[in-house]
Amino acid sequence: MTKNPSAIKLRSQRDKAEGFRALHHGRQILILPNAWDVPSARVFEDAGFPAVATSSAGLMVSLGYPDGQVISRDEYMSAVGRISRILSVPLSADLVAGFGTTPKEVLATVREVLKAGAIGINIEDFAHATKKLFPIETQVEKLKGIKKLGQTTGIPVVINARTDAFRFASGEEGARLKEAIRRATAYRDAGADCVYPMGLFDPASIRVFVQALDFPVNVMVRKGLPSVDELERLGVARVSFGPSASYAAMGLLKRAAQEVLETGTYESLIEGAITFDELNNLALPRRG
Repeated sequence: MTKNPSAIKLRSQRDKAEGFRALHHGRQILILPNAWDVPSARVFEDAGFPAVATSSAGLMVSLGYPDGQVISRDEYMSAVGRISRILSVPLSADLVAGFGTTPKEVLATVREVLKAGAIGINIEDFAHATKKLFPIETQVEKLKGIKKLGQTTGIPVVINARTDAFRFASGEEGARLKEAIRRATAYRDAGADCVYPMGLFDPASIRVFVQALDFPVNVMVRKGLPSVDELERLGVARVSFGPSASYAAMGLLKRAAQEVLETGTYESLIEGAITFDELNNLALPRRG
């Protein structure tokens, strides 16, 4: 199985951004875990991942909000900042749709991301409330603005441009795939560093998409997704956990709760668990 390279030990945001971008063009696929709080991010860093991303759903639910943009931008950025401060590796923040409807509002969000210490973003092209895709021209304008912002700040923001056309565009599957390719191509040409076709997981569709874009493509862990080795053969540059780690952690808690209530035993809580000292250390920057 392909493993990620060693974690990037870089100091400045610019260095982290450039190092993170380079991982999308390496000989090995980038495996990117999505954290939802400080300890989950530290677990991923300690495991040896070269970078960490936030999970919008995992992070928001951990703070008492459903996925989407119900949470305020300030509260979300506060959580991103806490995660960023604890990590030595690059952090990419999932911005959902950018916490704004206009390019100007989205740029304000990206500025806050940089202030929080992150160096990459994931941005969607649909509205959670309506499940409607944004006009492609509007999304392109946002991406061009973010690219320009990176140039003016000296921190080259790494943009993962997500399209949900395969989920929400009209027509049958083939038409939706074609629309996903059309949108991803426009986002690539607008300055994105990676494109993310949400909903694609079967090998045939992934192959068509990757060949059409000839550009770094991100897919998300889900049931039915090919193995890392197969994704690498298909030409995928990046595979992200998405909310799957949150699902797994909550699944473990459900099983542990059921075990205690139904059998009076504690194996699920004890087997493979970390210690008190290890838990405390997850609130501290990594040593070395």
